[in-house]
Amino acid sequence: MPDQDTALHFREARELARAIRDGELTSRQVTTHFLDRIERAPQLAAYSEVTAERALAQADAADRLQAAGISMGPLHGVPVAVKDSVQWAGTTISGGSQTRRGVVSDETSAAAHGLAAQGMPILGKTRMTEFAFGLSGQNPTQGTARNPWDAREARAPGGSSSGAGVAVGAGLAPLALGGDTGGSVRAPAALNGVVGYKPSSGVISRAGCLPLSDTLDVLGPIARSVADARLLTQLLAGPDIDDAATLALAPDCITALRRPAARRRASIAVLAPQAWPAPLTDEGLRIWHDAQERLDQAGCTPEAWHPPATLSFARMADDNSLVLAYEAYRYYGALAEDPAQPLWDVVRARIAAGGRITQAEYEAALQRRQADMTAFAAAMQGLDALLMPACDQAAQPLDAADVRHTGLGKLLRPANFLGAAAIALPAGFDADGMPLAVQLLAPAGSDAAMLDCAAAIERVLAPVPRTPDLSGWGL
Repeated sequence: MPDQDTALHFREARELARAIRDGELTSRQVTTHFLDRIERAPQLAAYSEVTAERALAQADAADRLQAAGISMGPLHGVPVAVKDSVQWAGTTISGGSQTRRGVVSDETSAAAHGLAAQGMPILGKTRMTEFAFGLSGQNPTQGTARNPWDAREARAPGGSSSGAGVAVGAGLAPLALGGDTGGSVRAPAALNGVVGYKPSSGVISRAGCLPLSDTLDVLGPIARSVADARLLTQLLAGPDIDDAATLALAPDCITALRRPAARRRASIAVLAPQAWPAPLTDEGLRIWHDAQERLDQAGCTPEAWHPPATLSFARMADDNSLVLAYEAYRYYGALAEDPAQPLWDVVRARIAAGGRITQAEYEAALQRRQADMTAFAAAMQGLDALLMPACDQAAQPLDAADVRHTGLGKLLRPANFLGAAAIALPAGFDADGMPLAVQLLAPAGSDAAMLDCAAAIERVLAPVPRTPDLSGWGL
């Protein structure tokens, strides 16, 4: 077994799978390695529940199958973490809320079934923003995961899949499955220096997961590379009778997602700054311009893309918040209106606001959504992906009112409103050494082309992958 201080925990999932397949490592060795790291760094608070016994049993089963010459899939034996909104029978399902303290799942989600069917041990459930309602990652009632890039000051881990981002960023899991309703996979990936992919609506079944917004909810991977994120998605993608969104997805989206990456030159445009839904800080602008320069030097110079007059990214961000709040109130409004329930005041106010949105306002937003999706697809003809900032600034110290990261939401939410494929890619570091990211977007169903573009530029954007100094965390 490699020493605990080696970079095994920072190896890509595909590399770990290859080592298991070649007999260099066993699934139990790899799983034990990650479980040991989780146990040694409780202060990172990445997990709400660690399922060590179950994970080791799954790893042992994977090893027995491997010894018999049976592989369940290309990530056979590789451990994974799942967000605490993904049900797994016999484990807690809090959704990040103390209102659900002690609730144990009596069903298993389609996603958890899919991971197990691929021979992947599940390390545990990762922390999240309460009911997935927030992008900074704060959760003062259940506990906030710590951004591993700063051991001195508590900074935003990104939400709502906060623990998933921290787990991958800190080498406490090689892969994690999160959820993205308004940026909740891309935000923690961006703020933790890893890759976060939001597939098009309907790619991965949400059946058996706690909802926030039926219209907008998407499951997606947080990983160390585009290739890892694509592979995990391939393994989970497909129609599910228990999730209507998967049945509405065009079959060629899945077909293209599973084919080998295209060899042709990627066609990428860059969203004109005038159309950005939020301004960037000086450090954010510096990283953005540095990323543009690296792309230019690599022979990739995206042309400026100006959206049609009707397609306002700022308005789409606001509309996404409207739809999210209206639908979230239908699930959690009774809790928010009950002062005896132990909700964080900030989340209580966000949920309660959804109760003041009229049905007419909601339906009008849905109509605009359909028009926006059509307009975006038409305007993107001939292009594979649209490049734009993922965050206006790096992770900032936590603030009680949770308003310090509003720009993050404005930049990320338009992709959700468009039902688009979107991916956050590491792009540099601010003066404090905190990571920043850019993102690529593509019209709904165009995941494969966007991922091809992401794979082509990820090493241009981050030519020397960096990992956080974890000595301050005891790792």
